[in-house]
Amino acid sequence: MLHKYSFENFQSFLEPTVVDFTLNEKATPNDWMVDCDTGARISQIMAVIGPNASGKTALLKPIVFLEWFIARSFAAQPDSQIPIFPHFSAMDKPTVVLAELDFDGALWRYELRCTREQVLHEALYRKHERFRYVFIRDWDESTNSYKVKQNDFGFPTKEAQKVRKNASLISTAAQYNVPLAMQLVNTSLHSNVNFAGRHSNRQESLFNAANHFNKSPEQFELLKRLLMSWDLGLSDIEIREVFRNEPDPEAPKIFIPFGKHKWGNGEADLPFVLESTGTQSAFILLAFLLQVLTSGGVAVIDEFESDLHPHMLEPIVNLFCNPKLNPRRAQLIFTCHAIEVLNILHKSQVILVEKNASCESSSCRLDEIKNIRSDDNYYAKYMAGAYGAIPVF
Repeated sequence: MLHKYSFENFQSFLEPTVVDFTLNEKATPNDWMVDCDTGARISQIMAVIGPNASGKTALLKPIVFLEWFIARSFAAQPDSQIPIFPHFSAMDKPTVVLAELDFDGALWRYELRCTREQVLHEALYRKHERFRYVFIRDWDESTNSYKVKQNDFGFPTKEAQKVRKNASLISTAAQYNVPLAMQLVNTSLHSNVNFAGRHSNRQESLFNAANHFNKSPEQFELLKRLLMSWDLGLSDIEIREVFRNEPDPEAPKIFIPFGKHKWGNGEADLPFVLESTGTQSAFILLAFLLQVLTSGGVAVIDEFESDLHPHMLEPIVNLFCNPKLNPRRAQLIFTCHAIEVLNILHKSQVILVEKNASCESSSCRLDEIKNIRSDDNYYAKYMAGAYGAIPVF
């Protein structure tokens, strides 16, 4: 499970910023909190709210970037830049991203400091009584090369020193079948966010989701049950395989979802591109969520409630507190503009984001605000401006 991640000089966030899923013992237990193997109490849900352009999406991007860098940066072009974007005022300074997570009963910490041109520092630690390094990789200006220290990581030293400037040691070590590296690159993160922001091509997203459900019949059956309970007009859903350029049998195939609608004694089929935008959005969203609920890991979703009725927020979030649907303790972090989320979650499961006149974003967890009480009406106080992070006109 993800315990926390932190970053600095990353897009609109200039100063060090922490997204912390850990909870203290005083936090009122609810169905979205679990005690992990390392003894920490961890939230499975985190909602991010704030005005437009405050930095909500930027708050999600570091963990998406870090998952890509750890697992897949080896596949980047040798001369490509590392896809980070420092703050306007610090373009010549490094970006720092860190994460702590547990697996195999231990707590691990990964550190990265880099520019767009190269890695300056990369390290992995495992906690025993304290954190001990598994490897440390540092750029040495005097020799124009990397110095690498390892402690039972198992990557041949000569190869470790030759890892490209724009690739992680872990993603490279996985190509050499280093066991720990192969475990780490198989982490599960599903997101509608990439380096450029939220993926917004609805038709392509529908086809991608249909392709996923075509390969995952159990998830497809669950999807149908959920959507038919939320959209009373649907009696069934079918996925059909078609050719892009019929009748060429060698042409790439795509999968298109169709909704079935009963009327009187008849039934009509409707391609999902003609269904309501709410039904389409739920179909696409569940493709991300059901994958992570099945495999474990983290779902990172921008504009969670896009085109959905606010009343849909709670039943979808509730999927994560159902042990039968979430046996691997998957986590969800999402941005939204549906402030009704404040009536659903604990104060430790909400992050407020705002931006100042210098284009610098900042964030705080709702429970960090002084004198906030567990029995406060968070929704009413937020709408009244008591917590900040609201639009100013």
